[in-house]
Amino acid sequence: MSLADRAAPPPQDAARPWSVRGGLASFGGAATALLRTLDEVFAAWGTGRGAEPLTLPVLLPAAALAELDYFRNFPHLGSLVSRIRPDRLDHYSGAGDAPAIPAGDLSDAAHVLPSAACYAGYLHLAGTSLDRPATLVTMASPCFRNEDRHDGLRRLWGFTMREIVCLGSGEAVQAHLDEHHRLITAFAGRLDIALDRAPATDPFFRKGGARALMQRLAPVKEEYLGPDGTAVASLNHHRNFFGERCGIRHAGRPAFTGCVAFGLERWLHILDLRFAGDLGAAREAVVRAARDL
Repeated sequence: MSLADRAAPPPQDAARPWSVRGGLASFGGAATALLRTLDEVFAAWGTGRGAEPLTLPVLLPAAALAELDYFRNFPHLGSLVSRIRPDRLDHYSGAGDAPAIPAGDLSDAAHVLPSAACYAGYLHLAGTSLDRPATLVTMASPCFRNEDRHDGLRRLWGFTMREIVCLGSGEAVQAHLDEHHRLITAFAGRLDIALDRAPATDPFFRKGGARALMQRLAPVKEEYLGPDGTAVASLNHHRNFFGERCGIRHAGRPAFTGCVAFGLERWLHILDLRFAGDLGAAREAVVRAARDL
């Protein structure tokens, strides 16, 4: 089988300008334009309020994530990055097809692909002291989650996440989240899309611990669900967890943090449903809705 045959997406309706194979999506022009417009809108919600735009590494050190309890909380999600062991390179340089590389031929994985965009932001700010009540940053990243199943654009292995993060006082973080609850609700209303606000089903903290108990009393993560149940945005209150673990301080204490996250492909999915596949009309509606907020 040729490389072209392997890479070719499955047959699809020409009117649908994307394809999904193995949890990985490819997009044509109309879908790409809509994804870019959505990202511009959400990024502007941050930069318009003073958020600094960041460009951060896609690969995250496994050791740093371990310090953030990543593997205690989300070991099933991680996509690890490795390389062929030096002593096995000659085998592959002279080999033919290699549909899969055995684990025994790989070096230890020292890096992980992110499952959320904000991790790189907290690592970037590690060891800093913030002098303002609220410090805002925004970043977008390709993210990867080893899901137990894939479902079109609703549940992908690789997808794009835009986040707006607030660091500072607890009051500032809560105000940040409250403002984005308002913005998301108003934006969806102008698009005539009904979103349900609900506690997230994937807890941020490990079950059974003290933080998990606090989460049940005051949820740290809420989601907005589209008409078919697709989660298109989440709002996360981490309290001072990342402030403690990353040494990010505010007013002499570990900073509180909170983030607002948007899954761009999931927004494309619900807009495709709302506008019956007319992505040009969907993009025009997004521009109008953002302008009128």
